[in-house]
Amino acid sequence: MSLTDDIARGPLPAWATIVEVGPRDGFQMEAGFIPTATKIRIIDALSAAGVPVIEATSFVSAQVIPQLADAADVLAGIERRAGTTYLAMVPNRRGADAALAAGADALKFVVSATDAGNLKNVGKTVAASLNELSLVVDLARTAGRPVHVVIGLAFGCPLTGDVPPAAIEHIVARVSAAGVTEVAVADSYGFAHPEQVARMMTRLKLGWPMVNFALHLHDTRGLGLANALAGLTVGVTRFEASLGGMGGGPIIPGATGNIATDDLVHLLQGMGVETGIDLDRLGDATRQVQAHLGRALPSKVAASGTSAALFARAHRGGPS
Repeated sequence: MSLTDDIARGPLPAWATIVEVGPRDGFQMEAGFIPTATKIRIIDALSAAGVPVIEATSFVSAQVIPQLADAADVLAGIERRAGTTYLAMVPNRRGADAALAAGADALKFVVSATDAGNLKNVGKTVAASLNELSLVVDLARTAGRPVHVVIGLAFGCPLTGDVPPAAIEHIVARVSAAGVTEVAVADSYGFAHPEQVARMMTRLKLGWPMVNFALHLHDTRGLGLANALAGLTVGVTRFEASLGGMGGGPIIPGATGNIATDDLVHLLQGMGVETGIDLDRLGDATRQVQAHLGRALPSKVAASGTSAALFARAHRGGPS
C-alpha cells in the first residue's frame, strides 16, 4: 500500500475560502442577454456579502459566448471592495491582454484533463494549452498579477471516460513548473464520489505542497456537498461554487450543475468552518438573480431557508 492509499484525514480547518463563479460560469449559460447593469449589481451584492474571490467575467470571443461580450464594461462598473479579488477567466494570451487592460486582479486559465475535452472546449490539445499558459503567466507576471488554473474534467470526461490520476498529476507538474500556485481541480460533470475526491486531493497535496489546491464541484448526481466535505477532511480549504447553483449543467438534461454557494456556506458554517460570508446577504443576492431570471435556482437553502432561520421561527412560535 502506497502513502497516498492511506488518506490523511484530519480535523476540519477553521477557515475556508469561497470562490464565487456565478457571474461567469452561471451567467454564460443563460440564453437571454443579462444587462450589464444587472451583472454589476449582482457582483456588488456578492462583494457586500463578504465573498472574498469573485470570478467576475471571461475575456473570450463574443461570437463564442455573446453573454460575456461586456466583460470590460463589467470590470469597469463594479464597486471594488477592499479585500475582494476579482478574477477574469481567459482562454489564451489575447484574452489575458484584454483582461489585464480592463483591470482584472488575477487571471484564471482553464485546461481540460483530456485532449478530447480540451479540443471541444478551447480548440487545443492539452499540450498546446499548457504552452499557451506559459505565455499567459509571463504576461501576468510583467503586470504584477497572479494566474490561477482550473483543470476541467479531472474526475471523468464524457467523451473518453475515466481520467487516470496520473493525467492530472502531469498537468499539475507543468502548471507548477510555470509558476502557478493556485490550482482548482474540477469535477465538471459531477462524476466524482467522496472517496475518489479524498484520494485525488491527498495525492496532489502530498506531491505539490507548495500549491494551494481548490475544488470546483458539480451536483449532477447529488454528491456535490459530500465531495466538498471529503475535500475538507483531507485539508482542502478553497472551494468554487455558484450563486444559487447557477450554470454548469448544459449538456446533461436535468443536471443541476455547480454546487450552490448558499448551500456550501450553510454547510461550512454549520460545522464551525468560517468563510467570512454573511449568509443572509448572500441569500439576498440569490433572490435578485432569481427575480431577474424569473425562475427558482437549484439552491436548497434558497428554497427552504437556513436552519438558523427555521429555529428562530420555531422559537417565536411561528409556522414551521
